[in-house]
Amino acid sequence: MSETIHIFDTTLRDGEQSPGCSMNAEEKLRVALALEKLGVDVIEAGFPVASPDDFASVEQIATEIQGSRIAGLARALEKDIEAAARAIAPAGERGRIHTFIATSPIHMEAKLRMAPDEVVARAVQAVTLARSLAPEVEFSAEDAGRSEIDFLCRIVEATIDAGATIINIPDTVGYMTPDEFGGRIRTLIERVPNSDQAIFSVHCHNDLGLAVANSLAAVENGARQVECTINGLGERAGNAALEEIVMILRTRRDRYRNLDTAIDCTRIVPTSKLVSQITGSPVQANKSIVGANAFAHESGIHQDGMLKHHKTYEIMTPESVGWSTNRMVLGKHSGRAALSARYAELGLELDREQLNTLFARFKVLADKKKEIFDEDLLALVSDDRDTQDERISLVGLHVASGTRDTPVAVVELAIDGEIHKASSEGDGPVDAAFKAIKSLVEPNGKLLLYQVNAITSGTDAQGDVTVRLQNGNRVVNGQGASTDIVVASAKALIAALNKLPETHAREVHAQYSGI
Repeated sequence: MSETIHIFDTTLRDGEQSPGCSMNAEEKLRVALALEKLGVDVIEAGFPVASPDDFASVEQIATEIQGSRIAGLARALEKDIEAAARAIAPAGERGRIHTFIATSPIHMEAKLRMAPDEVVARAVQAVTLARSLAPEVEFSAEDAGRSEIDFLCRIVEATIDAGATIINIPDTVGYMTPDEFGGRIRTLIERVPNSDQAIFSVHCHNDLGLAVANSLAAVENGARQVECTINGLGERAGNAALEEIVMILRTRRDRYRNLDTAIDCTRIVPTSKLVSQITGSPVQANKSIVGANAFAHESGIHQDGMLKHHKTYEIMTPESVGWSTNRMVLGKHSGRAALSARYAELGLELDREQLNTLFARFKVLADKKKEIFDEDLLALVSDDRDTQDERISLVGLHVASGTRDTPVAVVELAIDGEIHKASSEGDGPVDAAFKAIKSLVEPNGKLLLYQVNAITSGTDAQGDVTVRLQNGNRVVNGQGASTDIVVASAKALIAALNKLPETHAREVHAQYSGI
């Protein structure tokens, strides 16, 4: 019989810690629902003690999700653990507290300023408290990759005795190589007397590009839970990519004969697209499994082989991971039923009001484009939800630009229900529009990133723009989509401004002059 490799998805916690990838509560719930449909065993919903918003989001996910287990992260501190317990309470027996403390010499000495004995005592105390408050406890030894093996064995044994039934061994800084990491897992399982009372888990970072390789080496040596994220999102260079872990196990049955996951692989690509759309973090074209070129064949030799038999150059089919084979073309003559059916295939169930709103927007877009793609539909959803309850909205935009003229933009914004206008010159139409918008709003933040991607091919493609702003310690992303790239850019900037705290109209408004 096959053994299950449990998939622990931390897109909503570690993935959200990617610069600018913060999500609001509604977006987190959308991702959580998609992860549940995907079939992940555990959703790490967030870090409840971090803020009231984080707490509320974890609590909402614990309430709404009915299949996956829900984990809340907590430092080995009483206040963290109690907050996590309250947040995951609606999940009942599916709730998990995930508590951690650093175990490497550099972390214990420089960060914690604690002696090894104190660290063990704190870990045991934390697990004991967590076990009294939640049905399931996971303990993580932060920076386990650089921890001394004897000390690691000691703290793992102690925390299992205290009630932890999942032991996570993170390569927190992505330092280890596969043979080292796999050996470390094997050593722990062999040397810790009570290792048979816990599931061993791994959480690998990609600083040296080895997160997936290290995770698989751990699985080969006895780990039975892998912590990963959609598209490999995460701090710094990211985490192990869920889609890669799952499809390696599924594709290489010869090597991983008795190992499998509960993931519905046909949901991988739709989930990837959703996370990319919400976080504003595009998937590179040559990314394995979910990249746009993952199943593209341009070389004549490859094309010839594919025409003769697809297995000559494909080790999996695009359909197996959710690339659509649906040939029903959506366009301006499509009806509500077709639109609703396509959204359902993308994992989005719409009520009548949502469908009517999106159908109206779909018709407007269909008048501009010959064919509507999945990416267009997801952009419509994000654009629609970004404009709900916003304090700043785009009423009008007019730009004049040419090779011999200085670009000028005139914008009209609704700010807290009042109309404000401004005009500005710029180095280009987008720059002029940004200057005009920012002249009307404060705080308006420092621009960290401006990124444009064509959602689909063709000159009538929608442009998908991501804008990243920083105001103090707050970093936010905004997205906008339109067949007009200047309009998409303005929408993205406004979406980001709406996420900045206490955004309001400037007391002294910019001068407006018509063009």
